[in-house]
Amino acid sequence: MTDAEGTGVGPVLLDTERIRLRRLTVADVPHLVDLDSDPEVMRFLTGGRPTPVEVVRDEVLPRQLAEYERHPGLGRWAGIDRMTGEFLGWFALDPGDDGTEAELGYRLRRSAWGRGLATEGSAALIRYAFTMLGVRRIWAETMAVNIASRRVMEKAGLQYVRTFRLTWDDPIEGAEHGEVEYELRRDDWLREHPGQERAIAFRAR
Repeated sequence: MTDAEGTGVGPVLLDTERIRLRRLTVADVPHLVDLDSDPEVMRFLTGGRPTPVEVVRDEVLPRQLAEYERHPGLGRWAGIDRMTGEFLGWFALDPGDDGTEAELGYRLRRSAWGRGLATEGSAALIRYAFTMLGVRRIWAETMAVNIASRRVMEKAGLQYVRTFRLTWDDPIEGAEHGEVEYELRRDDWLREHPGQERAIAFRAR
């Protein structure tokens, strides 16, 4: 996959002040493997275990690339530092069954933590989903003990919905406290962002 200039870099979805969100490509395999190799990044996902390179290369990435064609505008997007060109991690709006809902996700390198980047990228994707794609509800889940991720959800505008428990064959530390779900509905977001209704109506003409 190449962009219009044939550079091998995925097409850009949007830019924020500090982040460029673009499509993932096969050239991102080393970035994704490195990201999933950090025990702290994977702490609340696998208990710190890395994702094997063959799983990233042969399963995870091909599934994400196919998603772009099935659900234009949704999927997983590489987050790039606009100043340095550094791969920061990824942000996601994973599509629901009927296209009216999407699951927000993010996974950033440790060097990107504590700088507000997760909130910045998430807020931009939320705005894009509600104003450009017609998504009606965005939701996200994490472990109840993952305070940092819950704080990102709240700063991006999502509200706590529930705590629930799943059954795991090999539970990781903290699983006994359950999972949490957060959500943000388009009507609620529009009330917090007056003027966006007119922009949406103009684009729909």
